[in-house]
Amino acid sequence: MAGLYLHIPFCRRACHYCNFHFSTVLRWKPDLLQAMLRELELQRDYLGGEPLYSVYLGGGTPSLLETADLVALFERIEALFEVKPDAEITLEANPDDLTPTRLHEWRQYTPVNRLSIGIQSFFDEDLQWMNRAHDAQQALRCIPEAQAAGFEHLTIDLIYGLPEAPDERWAENVRLALSFGIPHLSCYSLTVEQGTALAHFVRKGKSRPVDEERAARQFEYLMDETSRHGYDHYEISNFALPGHYARHNSSYWFGRPYLGIGPSAHSFDGSSRQWNIANNALYIRAINEGHVPAERETLTLAQRYNEYVLTRLRTMWGCRTAYIAEVFGADFVEHFEQSIRRFVATGHVLDLDGQYQLTRAGKLLADAIAADLFWLE
Repeated sequence: MAGLYLHIPFCRRACHYCNFHFSTVLRWKPDLLQAMLRELELQRDYLGGEPLYSVYLGGGTPSLLETADLVALFERIEALFEVKPDAEITLEANPDDLTPTRLHEWRQYTPVNRLSIGIQSFFDEDLQWMNRAHDAQQALRCIPEAQAAGFEHLTIDLIYGLPEAPDERWAENVRLALSFGIPHLSCYSLTVEQGTALAHFVRKGKSRPVDEERAARQFEYLMDETSRHGYDHYEISNFALPGHYARHNSSYWFGRPYLGIGPSAHSFDGSSRQWNIANNALYIRAINEGHVPAERETLTLAQRYNEYVLTRLRTMWGCRTAYIAEVFGADFVEHFEQSIRRFVATGHVLDLDGQYQLTRAGKLLADAIAADLFWLE
């Protein structure tokens, strides 16, 4: 099983917190889409003929594309790759792009069967602080419109831990999200990434830094409410009703191969990783010259072990010593068991006969715990 990711690096507006590769200059769009169509051809053998289990259009803002653009991309994908009949095909979308007309066009003319909607908050105060392009009314309206158009498989993004957002507002965000009966939620703690407008504002004292205690409190509230409504907390930032786990994102956490198309897109073939240049003009030029502008890294055994620990410990399936022994060897098992022992003793990790899962307390420290388990070369 393999996945395909297409990075659409355009946005109407730069969100203050975002450090993904994107541009608000849309004049490159036609040239870049042609280059992506060409890259699909150049990379057609990367996955070794593996059928596609998932296709994901991310960004940036893929919902900026015209329906004809999407049709052209999917026609090329289906001509070059075997796409499983039941493949999960996700399009990231912003509320301001979602109209009944566009939603019905996507259902009629494209194979998209899942929408990932960047809500972030249902409150204008939060959206303005983040510099989002949509408002609260658009956020509230787009979900039932997507459902009415036939998109049963929906996920929305929400951000907690905003310095200006009290706990009561976060609780209302969670209540509203759950009231729509959305089968999947992706909820992220605000982080201040270097090079973003938010980092500049914090440095200059124009914005307060993230309050870690508030973020932890809001995360715990989220865990309580989603559990009460029957959602599985299957990855630190992801909550789903049974049977609605995100296939594409799960492929990252389970180390399955995937191909990334577009500027800044990453690919993984099981033993090596490559990433395209994060520059639209240089990407287009290179593709037009017939080569993919990517750097490549072959992962060492220790790097693969560290990635396994980092990604799998974040999931409800956790890490298994039997798998570590089979794939990485006895030395890694010994290192893992010695390192994780103290987290079991402190109640941050649960040992289920060799399957190690984070407890509720451990989920608050997931990355720190994983880092302590790494094999240092």
